[in-house]
Amino acid sequence: MKGSQKVIDSMNALLENELAAIDQYFIHSRMYEDMGLSKLYERLNHEMDEEKDHCDWLIKRILFLEGTPCLTKRRDLLVGTDVRSIMQNDLTLELEVVEAVRDVIATCEQEGDYQTREMLEKLLFDTEEDHVYWLEKQLRLMDTIGEQNYIQSQM
Repeated sequence: MKGSQKVIDSMNALLENELAAIDQYFIHSRMYEDMGLSKLYERLNHEMDEEKDHCDWLIKRILFLEGTPCLTKRRDLLVGTDVRSIMQNDLTLELEVVEAVRDVIATCEQEGDYQTREMLEKLLFDTEEDHVYWLEKQLRLMDTIGEQNYIQSQM
């Protein structure tokens, strides 16, 4: 089914963010593992898998719309140096993804592609309700109980 080129291009731009999220979670999870923070390592491995699922949805939908998924481009990574900066950088990336998904949803509305919009709404829910919310909660915990206490609880 030939889809709107505008929708395909917008989804490829979104794919750049999701591919970068995989890479960013990959490096950050390995940094947590190196720091001995096994709970954070496991959580980011889970997040990395979810980002792969998001990429899978986007790729399959782009192919369905007879477009060509672009897997060679990625946005710049925001690699942290300590637990707080890692989480803050991951939150920054996820908030950018939320805004990008909302923009693509609006493009789908304009182009009358309601099925793609529906798939993107699921991606938006995952990003806001799981990724963003979890990161915000962790940063609040650090502020509430202190960064060292938080870090100790993640061993």
